[in-house]
Amino acid sequence: MKTWQHISTIAANTLSAVCYPLLIPTYGMLLFCWSLTPLVGNSLPFSAWFVSAGTTFILTALIPVTAIMIRIRRGKISDIYITRPEQRTVPYLYTAVGFSFWCYFVICVLRAPLYIDLVAVGATLALFVVMLINFRWKISAHLTGMGGLIGGVMSHYLVGPGGPSWLPIVLLAVTLLLMYARLYVRAHNSMQVVAGFLLGLAMTLLPNLIMMYVV
Repeated sequence: MKTWQHISTIAANTLSAVCYPLLIPTYGMLLFCWSLTPLVGNSLPFSAWFVSAGTTFILTALIPVTAIMIRIRRGKISDIYITRPEQRTVPYLYTAVGFSFWCYFVICVLRAPLYIDLVAVGATLALFVVMLINFRWKISAHLTGMGGLIGGVMSHYLVGPGGPSWLPIVLLAVTLLLMYARLYVRAHNSMQVVAGFLLGLAMTLLPNLIMMYVV
């Protein structure tokens, strides 16, 4: 019994690490580059993958994580997941700056399609909303990230060129497993993970639905 619990804890922590919120934009950019491949020929140039995903990783993951690690070394933060809500404000501010520059990169440098711009802006706004909610309540940033990713993929299917039908199903399955993982390690309760998912989904999907059916 203890062995099974140990394995389950390792699996839950591993999934939480793989789905670390600051890695989600990079996953999304990689999926976007991959989905464009059939539209531009046999393959998207490596330089396009490198610039798009690499810059996204630096702005939305590397810089914020570096700031978090510095604060951990100074004793200001207890762990990489920032499990204590009162410790999240300053790291969120660093992350918000990185995400804001990422939006500029997507919109002004990459000149991505409008629906991708809306996803990037929605993901950044979701971060600000999470930061504000965190003053009163510990909403799940992990599930906000996954909800944002699924919303971005669904926007790509609705407004953009689309992609394989199995991808949303796989992402939803991963999200359900992540929900269970965050509950299993007692990082959140059920309301916090569901609220995080719905927030991320709404912030990245609703703008494109409005653009598609209202504007």
